[in-house]
Amino acid sequence: MSEAVSSASGGALTARQLHDLLKLRVDVFVVEQECPYHEVDGRDLEPGTDHLWVEAGDGLAACLRIVTEGEQRRIGRVATRPDQRGRGLAARLVAAALDRTTGPVALDAQSYLEDWYAAFGFVRVGDEFVEDGIPHVPMRLDRPHD
Repeated sequence: MSEAVSSASGGALTARQLHDLLKLRVDVFVVEQECPYHEVDGRDLEPGTDHLWVEAGDGLAACLRIVTEGEQRRIGRVATRPDQRGRGLAARLVAAALDRTTGPVALDAQSYLEDWYAAFGFVRVGDEFVEDGIPHVPMRLDRPHD
């Protein structure tokens, strides 16, 4: 089954959508990965922030967030519900995010996912660093603005 990718700008999210996005991200990053950090960082509702997600029959299955940082966009908060992993949902979301953006795109990948993001054209642009106890690498995809 190929569920549709849904999207909304931060200001257009309903209370239910924002709740479901935050819940999935907390379930994955804070609970599952045992990484206490400030999930509610004030960026979800900023102008220039977009959210993409896929719903399965019983709710939100995967999501990501795109924020604007000057001349570039930044993909982050890529999360998939454990029972929905292995279906390619995160890849569909990243591809959709790249289709909907122009210009350079940056992200901080968990280190074990560096090759996965490289398959989309991202290249490592700096040294590995530890954020919230998890090794990450900065990555960037340079593309022209339309």
